[in-house]
Amino acid sequence: MALPKVAEVRELSDTELADEIVAVKKQLFQLRLQKATGRLETTHLFKHTRHRLAQLLTVERERQIAAAKATTETTETTTEEAVATDKEIESKE
Repeated sequence: MALPKVAEVRELSDTELADEIVAVKKQLFQLRLQKATGRLETTHLFKHTRHRLAQLLTVERERQIAAAKATTETTETTTEEAVATDKEIESKE
């Protein structure tokens, strides 16, 4: 079984991403429970599940950073426009 591709994760919407993170965390919990009770036969699923969770969390963080950067750029643009307008008013006086 191959590890999941991050390109698949990037195609998810924000709500799908959040739902998938919750589902993978639940799956990881179930795997730990099976291991503790001695019923786990496919130990490689730990690696795959942790890998998938890391991918999901990474993409979520990338989106958070991009949103914060976009907000900061919008604020800076608005501030620069305000300063330019103030300079124009001062020069007319």
